[in-house]
Amino acid sequence: MTPNEYIESGILELYVYGLLSESESEAVAQMAAKHPEINNEIIAIEKAIINISTSFSPFLSAENFEKIKAKLDLKYSKVIPMEPQNNRTRYLGWAAAAVLFIGLGYQYINLDKTKLQVATVEGEKIKLEEALVNSEIKYKQTQDALAVVRDVKNTVITLGGQAVAPTSYAKVYYNKETQVVYVDAAGLPEPPEGKVYQVWALKLNPLTPTSIGLLADFSKDNQKLFAVDKANGAEAFGITLEPAGGSVSPTMEQLYTLGKV
Repeated sequence: MTPNEYIESGILELYVYGLLSESESEAVAQMAAKHPEINNEIIAIEKAIINISTSFSPFLSAENFEKIKAKLDLKYSKVIPMEPQNNRTRYLGWAAAAVLFIGLGYQYINLDKTKLQVATVEGEKIKLEEALVNSEIKYKQTQDALAVVRDVKNTVITLGGQAVAPTSYAKVYYNKETQVVYVDAAGLPEPPEGKVYQVWALKLNPLTPTSIGLLADFSKDNQKLFAVDKANGAEAFGITLEPAGGSVSPTMEQLYTLGKV
């Protein structure tokens, strides 16, 4: 085997790390004595390990290093002594092992940090997606409201406040052709807990009220524009405050707004 092949085989790294048997280490030492290029490669590997050990192990003092070395020497005192260079190689092997463990610990900490960062990014992504959905919903609601207000086929009926709530008001957008009805309830106060506003289409002679829907989720609807059921030939509209779920007939004492078509 040529010196270059010997170098490229990887045995020199194992030699420096102290991972070879005694006979294998002696064989490497003999090759290094015969071939200067092999000896130079061993020195280069040793220097690289020392540099790495210095950069990754700033907390190991000289005193602690000597204590560890003494314990290792005591534990392996039965091993046949090697040449000075081989002893240095053994220490470098342990230093390389320490560097490996420190490096693994550093990578483990970085992995935990990376996982936390990924979780944080995922959380922010979910929040942004929710915000986007909410924005799209609000945009559609706004567009729907504008379409109702701008539809020239809609008759706008103003519902004025009644005795129970004189300052209340509402608007009804009524398409007489399609009978479609929208209620703008921005002028109504928040209903008490357990109560709901109910919309009535009225025929006046004789007075006949027909429920065309509830203004459910009143507090959650920022636009306060509600689509209710169609009103067939309505002559007036009224809004009363009823128990949750609505009533079969309007509670006239709780009539909040009323207006004629």
